[in-house]
Amino acid sequence: MKYIELTVHTTSEASELVCDVLWNYSEGGVAVSDLADVIALQSGKSGVFWDYLDESVRARGEDVLVKAFLKEEAAVPEIMREIYACRDRAAGAIRFGTLEESVREIDGDDWIDIWKKHFRPIHLGKVVAVPEWIGYDAAPDERVVLLDSNMAFGTGEHETTAMCAELMQDYLRGGDVVLDVGCGSGILGIAAAKLGAKRCYLTDIDPIAVESAAHNAERNGVGDKTVIEQGDLADGAEVRADLVLANITAEILVRLAPALPARLKEGGTVILSGILPDRMEKVKAAFGAAGLFPVREERRGEWCALVLKERA
Repeated sequence: MKYIELTVHTTSEASELVCDVLWNYSEGGVAVSDLADVIALQSGKSGVFWDYLDESVRARGEDVLVKAFLKEEAAVPEIMREIYACRDRAAGAIRFGTLEESVREIDGDDWIDIWKKHFRPIHLGKVVAVPEWIGYDAAPDERVVLLDSNMAFGTGEHETTAMCAELMQDYLRGGDVVLDVGCGSGILGIAAAKLGAKRCYLTDIDPIAVESAAHNAERNGVGDKTVIEQGDLADGAEVRADLVLANITAEILVRLAPALPARLKEGGTVILSGILPDRMEKVKAAFGAAGLFPVREERRGEWCALVLKERA
């Protein structure tokens, strides 16, 4: 089915009013792109930690984009007249910005197939992450992890996931208990189960990630070896693991550091990934204060990973 994507340029303060108008005509929803939301994440005002913000974003303008997806026959001039009328009723009390508009036609049926073409099997040591719609003949020593990436994050393509998966294979022993914090698609915990872990606990604060990880665990035949729950490590059940994996941002790792030792068996190993180089010392300091110290460091591209243990 063909859709019309209407984009209106406005301001943060007027974006809700523009959304209200567009929502009345939308078939596929309304989306707002506002850098003020990203700044709020970075400052912690939302309660969410955001660690990947380029500092140049702070020099933002006031332009906010509101996008609506409309039926092909939608009367864009009529919709814009309603937005202009809303501006006029505000009588200068609210700044609406330029209200510049742009329109393009999109195909709502083809985007999934186009998106899927970009994925391929990814080799991570003995683990091969394979999109579930692709056929793959595994070598005898390979462990295939089938992923449905429609719903969540973690295909193995990103350097942070790749480092964590490869480091895990150096420290995982048969029969280990594994805790995967911030599991996303479940790739790391599922891979651990396929490599011989006795039990794998996967947690994530995002319900979509939990749903995706559960689906992927069943698809890979390890549902009986995995426990997947929504929640924060600091609030989770009392699990003691031989190996803890956490591929998250540095700010969240620092926040979780005090809770990790209680989740680790004596002699256990912690693998952290998703750390930018300028956050490394902050992460090391937080985990050092919790009694965990680096025994190995890796870097790939812009990203770093750490392996930590308790000091003997």
